[in-house]
Amino acid sequence: MKAKAAIPPKSDPPKRETDSQPVASQGEVAQPKARKQPPKPATSPSQSTVPKPRPTSQRDIKPSEAGPQDKPASKPKATPPDPPQEKSSPPGVPTPAKKSKLPNYVPKRKDPREVAEEAAGPVVEVEHDELAWYQKIRLAALHETPAWAVSLVVHFAFLILFLLLTVVTYHQEPRVVEATYAEDLGEQLEYNMLVIDAAEFEIDANSGSLETLVETAEVPLPKSLTEVELLGTEAARLEEKEIRGTELSARGEGATKRALLKAYGGSATTEQSVAEALAWLKRNQSKDGSWSLTGPYSDGSSIENKVSATAMALLAFQGAGHTDRSGDHAQVVARGWRFLFARLNSDGSFLERDNMPNQHRPYTQAQATIALCELYGMTGDPELKPKAQAAINYAVLWQAKEGGWRYTPGYESDLSVTGWFLMALQSARMANLDVPPQTLQNVEKFLATVSSAPENGASFLPGSRYKYRDQSAEPITPTMTAEGLLCRQYLGWQQDDPRLVDGMQYILKNPIQWKEPNVYYWYYATQVAHHAEGDAWRDWNANLRQIVPENQVQSGREKGSWDPAYDEYGIKAGRLFMTCLCTYMLEVYYRHLPIYSRQQFVTP
Repeated sequence: MKAKAAIPPKSDPPKRETDSQPVASQGEVAQPKARKQPPKPATSPSQSTVPKPRPTSQRDIKPSEAGPQDKPASKPKATPPDPPQEKSSPPGVPTPAKKSKLPNYVPKRKDPREVAEEAAGPVVEVEHDELAWYQKIRLAALHETPAWAVSLVVHFAFLILFLLLTVVTYHQEPRVVEATYAEDLGEQLEYNMLVIDAAEFEIDANSGSLETLVETAEVPLPKSLTEVELLGTEAARLEEKEIRGTELSARGEGATKRALLKAYGGSATTEQSVAEALAWLKRNQSKDGSWSLTGPYSDGSSIENKVSATAMALLAFQGAGHTDRSGDHAQVVARGWRFLFARLNSDGSFLERDNMPNQHRPYTQAQATIALCELYGMTGDPELKPKAQAAINYAVLWQAKEGGWRYTPGYESDLSVTGWFLMALQSARMANLDVPPQTLQNVEKFLATVSSAPENGASFLPGSRYKYRDQSAEPITPTMTAEGLLCRQYLGWQQDDPRLVDGMQYILKNPIQWKEPNVYYWYYATQVAHHAEGDAWRDWNANLRQIVPENQVQSGREKGSWDPAYDEYGIKAGRLFMTCLCTYMLEVYYRHLPIYSRQQFVTP
């Protein structure tokens, strides 16, 4: 049994040592500080020589006898100092006994620290020099790092891992698009459409015109392609025996569409892309039948214009042959026209009920007029004729004295707005509506003011390049050149006109490429090249039919659309504008019949 010193409880301060005799009745407890120590080893890890003897009791050494050399290696526990207010008992006076015959001292509960020391055994100190440096770091990290620091490190590591996974996913998405689209995509078509043998659509096998096609019972062609020589201004004027709208009859799913796809290099890939675009437009139609420039899709315009958005969407559906009474999307088209007809005034204007910026007004009116004239030409509905004619009359009244159109009716002209209104007049001519000849002559007068002559050593034919307005500071651009040349084709320039040929070569030097997209330019240039036919069209179409489909969104909520992020005009006008113009380009094979084709068919 170990002898423990009887240390008074905290409520009773310890008694001061005196020179008096110990109390005999305390027996073995007469030496309060005597304590049995655990056996010490022969040598201590903390000492290189023989350790100094340790006194059995701190009180055995008087303060006067202690010196610096007598200090133990480790500081012993100090006995709590005696409170100054307490006085020791007189010498020889024993502690009063309790009621029972127990020893006349108050037993003390063991201090938990002393119990722990007894259980742990002898204290062995380890010199820090004996630990390796990495062990010291590990001990410091384990015992001194606070919990909040550990939590911070763990959460920061998870955040970095999440960001890395996100970046990897973002960069992998374009690779999927590049690997998905190819010319043989027709084997994977999801929609009901024309599917023709891929061998028929090789670029090298396309003539770029209709003159090499053979008329068969399988591919009947309209009379306008077999009996009427289409040149210049007469391109849209059909003979009396022709049925109204023949120029628009190639749209749809008939044999004529098949013939045009084969002749001009359309493919199952381009048809699949058109179908995906129309599906995206269908998903984003509002309940009232309208479309929006601002959403509900991503990357919309910052300016709302539902009339313009609805007209552009309807042009995309009608370009593929869908009307309000025929085609897979007939109900979609019907809802869209209910919205537009509610905005059509008796004078032919679509602009009164909706607030829109002034610069949107002429584009909106022209787009809605094109869609209305096409619908009448495709359906022949007699109720539509007065509405379409009213819209054309309104366009004629808007024309400025310079011969073009701009933001305010009858005032100023620019080539961008003029191009849209001239296409409306061309659609009216295709539908056999009345277009005053003087209006077309005025357009020719305006085009002469915005065509450019070579300066500063430039070499090109006058009339083959165009600018935005009749101002000397305006530069020549591919966009305005393409729009100006299309206007010239509509107004009668011959297919082999040197100015037209020279301008087409300028366009071919600025081909379709997606590094810096410009769908507004591509939309006009595609039509100019299609009407030019031959090698010019084959060269242009080689990029068109591959680059435009492969940059279409292939998955997710915006599948079927085109991202406007890097397009000069698309950033402002938004995703719907970008998607509609890309769709028009991929419908070019059958959307409008070529102006100049002179057919010489050979029957088998």
